[in-house]
Amino acid sequence: MKKTHIFGLVVIAIAVAVIATTAGDASSFVSFNEAQKIASSSDSNKIHVVGTLKKNASGEVVGVQKSPDNLSFKFVMIDENNFEQEVFHPKPIPTDFVRSEQVVVVGGYQDGSFIAEKILLKCPSKYQEDQLNV
Repeated sequence: MKKTHIFGLVVIAIAVAVIATTAGDASSFVSFNEAQKIASSSDSNKIHVVGTLKKNASGEVVGVQKSPDNLSFKFVMIDENNFEQEVFHPKPIPTDFVRSEQVVVVGGYQDGSFIAEKILLKCPSKYQEDQLNV
């Protein structure tokens, strides 16, 4: 075999390895009920759940509890099926957390509680619709 053929095979093997490792990290958005089923059938800790923060009748966020040292917090999240779940995050509250329109938590179940490793926020747009029609 020529050196160019060997080099080409090595490049293809590396590309396949990269694709295989990144595909293992991919997951889809699920509800809390589906997340519990996934967690009970495997030890996946990369479950993505999308939802909103729980609000009272006047639209204020409720259910957020900071730890005494402000290094972690709990909050109540409502998924797309209107199921409420308390979520624990072992880091401080992100900026504009209570102003977010939508929340994605990435984590898994541990002893019946959802532990979020990461929180992704969809914050309200600073551009209003009437400003776009100028």
